Amino acid sequence: MSILLNVEGLKAWYENTQVLYNVGLTVEEGQVISLMGRNGMGKSTTISSILGMMSRVEGKIEFAGTSITSIPSHNIARKGIGLVPEGRRVFPNLSVLENLTAASTSGPWGLQQVYNLFPKLEERSKQSASTLSGGEQQMLVIARALMTNPKLLILDEATEGLAPVIRQEIWEAIHKLKDEGISILIVDKTLKELLALSDNCFILERGETVWSGIPSNLTTNIADKYLGV
Repeated sequence: MSILLNVEGLKAWYENTQVLYNVGLTVEEGQVISLMGRNGMGKSTTISSILGMMSRVEGKIEFAGTSITSIPSHNIARKGIGLVPEGRRVFPNLSVLENLTAASTSGPWGLQQVYNLFPKLEERSKQSASTLSGGEQQMLVIARALMTNPKLLILDEATEGLAPVIRQEIWEAIHKLKDEGISILIVDKTLKELLALSDNCFILERGETVWSGIPSNLTTNIADKYLGV
């Protein structure tokens, strides 16, 4: 497998305030990688840095062998990174179908493929996205990202705030995406589900990568030290 995303020595600032100090992570093709850490340790900021959304970034961010440090966000998206952002950001005034087709590009993921993954979306295809439940909106945001046919799918808190039964549906869908060979970088608080899904894990503490390894090496002591409340 070749390295799809490579981040080394990443530093980032919100205006004059430094928030990332030394973040490193890699995603190989076909891998599911978990980015972990307590709240406020830099996970979402790392994603924003990768996607060109920070005011100032230093360090190495390479995607598919090319530097994407500090290039515009829309160009990064065109290179093949799909984002499922925190907070279920659908286009509320558009129908489910319009949300999906607005994002579509040529590739293996089309309407039928995302409907197969989330059958409820086909049932609701003509409904306004604003009328969907929170869980259905999250399914729509994931499906919309897939319609861009990304080389890398980034999921930022994709199960946050959802009812347990819907959360389980989302996790099952992510497992199916892994089986399809899609490369995924995921941030989530559900440690049990992350460890069952991930090929490798990276833990952030105060804007630095402090631990990385395979899930079976993530001991209770490490989890308590860096992930405990």
